[in-house]
Amino acid sequence: MGAMGPPDVPTSADDPGRPRQPPPPPGALSGPSHAADAVWGAGQMTGPREILRRENGDVRATAVIIDRLEAGFGDGEESWLWDVSGWTGGDINRFWWKSEGGSAFDGEVEGEIQALYSRAISPFWDVQAGLRQDFRRDGEDPTHLVLGVQGLAPYWWEVDAAAFLSTEGDLTARVEAEYDQRITQRLILQPRVEVEASATDIPELRLGSGLTHVEAGLRLRYEIAREFAPYVGVEWSRELGGTADLTRALGGEPEHTRFVIGLKAWF
Repeated sequence: MGAMGPPDVPTSADDPGRPRQPPPPPGALSGPSHAADAVWGAGQMTGPREILRRENGDVRATAVIIDRLEAGFGDGEESWLWDVSGWTGGDINRFWWKSEGGSAFDGEVEGEIQALYSRAISPFWDVQAGLRQDFRRDGEDPTHLVLGVQGLAPYWWEVDAAAFLSTEGDLTARVEAEYDQRITQRLILQPRVEVEASATDIPELRLGSGLTHVEAGLRLRYEIAREFAPYVGVEWSRELGGTADLTRALGGEPEHTRFVIGLKAWF
């Protein structure tokens, strides 16, 4: 039995197996730019189109993030800290503020606040620049220039890295990284690491040059709601190099382990 040949019809040069299609009629593309205008009128559709553009285009939003609001217990000392931030803006340009600090339960509070312009430089990374203001127990409250990056590293590590140049000429840096390991839909284990460094000795802050401080912790949180999650955990910290030497010279211990309980939330 012989094979049948293809039908004898004209074909397209781009797709030899497809019959040639006639061009669209001249009036096919002559309608209004927005077809709904022909039914409802251009004036009536202006408002709905603006809502569509605003909600699905260049969206401006605002968020406040309480990353850590916690109390710590260990080595005979009870302390508390805050680590909060917020932003407002769109996908490309945002204003960020960040604040962290704390103290012993019976001590004076120290902290900082940053005001930053943030611009996306890739789908996963933002570059940030601005100012940081410190609030210290000794009354010396230096201001710093800030330059850093923030984003999502491979394997879903959230990273925040910045360098700080103070009004006193001190150059320091800090890198924070954390990762959410979801155990169930609501139970999440978060490893977190923080490393600090200084370009020079800063005796008034009890800092030596080089790497000065490292923290590593594990926090297990339960999301009662996505926006509200209490947690418990453990954190180890150690001062390094010349910073550890200064701490020992003043009668302190450079290494600490503490248990923590706290709250993570956002809105």
